[in-house]
Amino acid sequence: MATEQYRLQNLSCANCAAKFEKNVASLPNVEDVKINFGAAKLTVTGSATIEELEEAGAFDNIKVVPATSRSIEVTTPFWKRRENKLAVVALLFVAIGYSMTSIAPQIAPWIFGAAILFGGIDIFKVGFQNLIKLQFDMKTLMTIAIIGAAIIGEWQEAAIVVFLFAVSEALEAYSMNKARQSIRQLMDIAPATALKKVAHGDHAHEVEVETEQLAVGDVIIIKPGSKIAMDGIVVSGQSTVNEASITGEAMPVLKQVGDAVFAGTLNEEGAMEVRVTKHVNDTTIAKIIHLVEEAQQEKAPSQKFVDRFAKIYTPIIMFIALLVAVVPPLFTGDWSHWIYQGLAVLVVGCPCALVISTPVAIVTAIGNAAKQGVLIKGGVYLEALAHVEAMAFDKTGTLTKGMPAVTNLYTHDEERLLQVAGAVETKSQHPLARAILHYAFVKELHIPSVEQFQSVTGKGAKGIVNGNEVYVGSLSSVCAMMDVQPEVIAQARVYEEEGKSLVAVVEGDILLGLIAVADEVREESAAILQQLKANGVKETIMLTGDGERTANAMAKRLGVTNVRASLLPEQKLAEIKMLQDKFGQVAMVGDGVNDAPALAAANIGIAMGGAGTDTALETADIALMSDDLTKLPYTIRLSRKTLTIIQQNIAFALGLKMLAILLVVPGWLTLWIAIFADIGATLLVVLNSLRLMRVQK
Repeated sequence: MATEQYRLQNLSCANCAAKFEKNVASLPNVEDVKINFGAAKLTVTGSATIEELEEAGAFDNIKVVPATSRSIEVTTPFWKRRENKLAVVALLFVAIGYSMTSIAPQIAPWIFGAAILFGGIDIFKVGFQNLIKLQFDMKTLMTIAIIGAAIIGEWQEAAIVVFLFAVSEALEAYSMNKARQSIRQLMDIAPATALKKVAHGDHAHEVEVETEQLAVGDVIIIKPGSKIAMDGIVVSGQSTVNEASITGEAMPVLKQVGDAVFAGTLNEEGAMEVRVTKHVNDTTIAKIIHLVEEAQQEKAPSQKFVDRFAKIYTPIIMFIALLVAVVPPLFTGDWSHWIYQGLAVLVVGCPCALVISTPVAIVTAIGNAAKQGVLIKGGVYLEALAHVEAMAFDKTGTLTKGMPAVTNLYTHDEERLLQVAGAVETKSQHPLARAILHYAFVKELHIPSVEQFQSVTGKGAKGIVNGNEVYVGSLSSVCAMMDVQPEVIAQARVYEEEGKSLVAVVEGDILLGLIAVADEVREESAAILQQLKANGVKETIMLTGDGERTANAMAKRLGVTNVRASLLPEQKLAEIKMLQDKFGQVAMVGDGVNDAPALAAANIGIAMGGAGTDTALETADIALMSDDLTKLPYTIRLSRKTLTIIQQNIAFALGLKMLAILLVVPGWLTLWIAIFADIGATLLVVLNSLRLMRVQK
């Protein structure tokens, strides 16, 4: 069976989403249906027309468009929405009704009745349909409460409840639309068309085509000030590119021939030609959008609890309302008063605020993180990260730059040392050789040629340079060949204690000196680790394949609380499991490539440099899109803030309702208080959740 995806417009209510999903599932040719409320997205397995789907959502005026469609969503202004127009008409009738209570009291109930009819027509349609099917949602409760209030003669309050319920609905719609804005902004980042270079013999011209029509290997032209339409490799020209839309970093990056560029990033002053390397649906920004939307569907534990609780909450409230309406009058005989109280309990029972308490916070937080260059794959990971007290780091490429570099030269003649060492290293494949050659290149030194090159496994390499035999290798091998002065040995120990690798250079029978090489520590690493501790991460552990002495020296410089050295990749996996036994929730930070097993084993896998590797996007629970550790404390802060706000939201939603229900005891609960408790809780939840948009790096 075919599976199709659709985007939904006007989907603002969690209960409406559940009902719409049920309606679509009942269509004759539909095998399976999933609705992503956070992303307003529908996935249907089977066959169903747009008309059938819109008919299934007609109760809430839900509009359906194919997910692949680039049609611009037409946003209806607040004051033009039909339900809001009806609410304004209801408000006018309420105002007129109140003025008539003193002038012509016999007419006032009819005017309030008109307010109920105009403002509540849509509520009653759905409410009566639900009553027939014995489906009890908030519109069913409101229908019973409003009609019941009118029957016992409380026309004024019934009319006010209709208007205030419309306000509550508008608040819920506003909050979800605001939370979804970040996803819509992501979708608008990449341009829909590109300038394709079309060759005709010796000549070429440019043609504007839709990005869907571009194939891998096509060449597109990027003009100054335009957005890059597709992922690709620069084949001509150079320019600086603002990659903030992908990485969250505003500093432009220089792009030259051979460099990768991403769809949705902004070319600045130069012109380039780019060879397309990915189809439009496989670009980095397309994957980010897909993963962010999937993340909205991944329910956090707190959301699962709320969903389970909401299912029993409404029936419990209805039972309480029945007891309030029936039991006290058996003793007091005042049926009108207690039926009114029971109807007020029904209004209090609307679970609007409770249902949106978690999703609005999760959607806001994930959207904010995406704009900051942090891809969080679901509320479950966001919430789990808030509980993390131990964080493990793969050393190479995470805490360090992942590229060995020359740090010190111990010699009387630096130029000669680098020239002869560089000559031999031109033939070597060792990582330290590349570091020495790069250093010599930066110094702009002439490197002579080498003859009779020979690699000595585990010891070094040798060759003939300028007629002299030159050996480049470990100091221990040199000590076995010749006598080495004590001061050289002493300096070597100093370098080794600092975690540096040593290369000794011998020309003929003379030790020219030592070259110290180390994987450079990122400048920000130590400060980031301190920030993590300040944000509640009690234990930071460095995992490395380096020897004990090098690892301890590095750990001391960085300020990590623990270090595990001489580890093979499979041993890193075992270390993660040991840390989980000790600390419970453990996060692992790496590059997502050679440490993928450890990332997968950790409760939260965090990969750096996600923009550059598909592996990082696929294997990690959280991906830092730029190769930048500074986003880590921000992510921890965001997760802890989100968890706090979710807990506050649930407390607000339930607390205000419980407080209102307690007013039944002295008989003080009114429909006014009930609806204000519902609106107040919804408003508090919405505004509280939107505070997450202010959390910045």
